[in-house]
Amino acid sequence: MQNLWIVIPTYNECDNIAENLARLFKLNLSLNVLVVDDNSPDGTGELVDELSRFYKGKLFVLHRPGKLGLGSAYRQGFAYCLGRGAQVVGEMDADLSHQPKYLPKFLEAAKTHDLVLGSRYIPGGGVENWNLFRPGG
Repeated sequence: MQNLWIVIPTYNECDNIAENLARLFKLNLSLNVLVVDDNSPDGTGELVDELSRFYKGKLFVLHRPGKLGLGSAYRQGFAYCLGRGAQVVGEMDADLSHQPKYLPKFLEAAKTHDLVLGSRYIPGGGVENWNLFRPGG
């Protein structure tokens, strides 16, 4: 697969984003990651700016002026990726509830399917480390 992009919307994910990105890039896949940050007060966007210097040419940040919502973050993020020639676009949460280790299986399935979904509600799906109040927390 060529020109693979992963979109990760963020709002106050400073505690998780570096680990999430490290897990993604450790897979040694040819991928680009776009973080769509909604002006996180905790500095998530600025941290990703710093990390983008380490992951030069692989990590990009779209800074939005405020908390504009998850749906619009995905729409804007997908448009950004498609505008850069993305052939495959995936999405992940920043809170470590989506496990990057499954990405190779998704990519394999994408070779013969137009849409690949993962869900905690299917056989083999589930959640890890969720408490009563916040996923991943």
